[in-house]
Amino acid sequence: MQSIVPYMASPHRFDPLAASREDTTFDFDLLLTGSVSLDIIFTGLDSLPAPGTETWAGGMGSSPGGIANQAIAASRLGLRTSLASAFGDDAYGDFNWDILENQEHVDLSHSRKFEGWHSPVTVSMSVHQDRSMVSHGHPSPVPVARLLGRPPRCQAAVADVVPEPDQCSLDLHTAGTKLFGSVGWDSTETWPQASLDSLDRFHAFMPNSAEAMAYTRTDDPWRALYALADKVPVAVVTLGHQGAMAVDSVTGEEEWVPTLPVNAYDPTGAGDCFTAAFIMGDLAGWKLADRLAFANLCAALSVQEVGGSLAAPGWGDIADWWTAANRGGDKIRRQWLRRYSFLEDILAGVPREAARRASATVARYSDAGPGRGLKR
Repeated sequence: MQSIVPYMASPHRFDPLAASREDTTFDFDLLLTGSVSLDIIFTGLDSLPAPGTETWAGGMGSSPGGIANQAIAASRLGLRTSLASAFGDDAYGDFNWDILENQEHVDLSHSRKFEGWHSPVTVSMSVHQDRSMVSHGHPSPVPVARLLGRPPRCQAAVADVVPEPDQCSLDLHTAGTKLFGSVGWDSTETWPQASLDSLDRFHAFMPNSAEAMAYTRTDDPWRALYALADKVPVAVVTLGHQGAMAVDSVTGEEEWVPTLPVNAYDPTGAGDCFTAAFIMGDLAGWKLADRLAFANLCAALSVQEVGGSLAAPGWGDIADWWTAANRGGDKIRRQWLRRYSFLEDILAGVPREAARRASATVARYSDAGPGRGLKR
């Protein structure tokens, strides 16, 4: 175990990659870069507020958001995760930093606090299993490349798929890091196909169906998947409540795995949970169907709880779900047990005190003081 990641010394942290950690050349399992916001999530809304009206929400939570959703999801799944991001020196920035570093064990050695810089804030409103968001923020005081300097040695990293990849992505690719491609919604609606030209540097690309069809100029998710599979070794297209499908050209596998039937309470951060779980399964060398099933499971567990990074499941939550599924006798649960039987041996090694979802709000943080009142 490497001293560069002392947070893994906690006896409550389950390491799903322990058996495969023969290669000691990597400092971290996953490197993430991007903007961290303070997320305020309102749930239990029947509709969005009409102009001139006030609407009361049934529930709320406050937590680190933005790229922090993915960082927390990955860390709770046992990935040694490093995050490079700018933080404000305001109360929001202090709150986010403390939760990420001290509660969630995310490495912030490549992040910095900037004096006088306003931390980004996002308000997410969950209505009818979807969400609308309002955000405010300012550009990062320095580019990510300056924060990173020479990138750490990582097994995997998430990077934007853009026409002209940045130097950081190129350096990571050259160093042997597996790049997992991400893409945001294109507000210009131009969806430049030139972005896909950079996929030759990536190991995997995981857009949702709308993004995949827009970039490939197709009108069907399957056609979009096959178009992407011609450009990247592992192509994944997520389908919302219909699950996810993928082609692994390295192993020759092609799979569609439906999502679990659950009552979705808040979808904030579900995509980040899916991505983190898929990356974990990929690094563990799981077959494609198991990678998709595990990613679907983590996303399904997250949408049943309130709010973004708060809802990301840890191995303790996954073990709890497996125990509950084994107690049920209906046909659907028996199908789950067959589909997720690959987890049985893994979960046998999960300690009873393994990481679980946390509760954290600005109010409770300010009332209890740093590190107090935050349930694990």
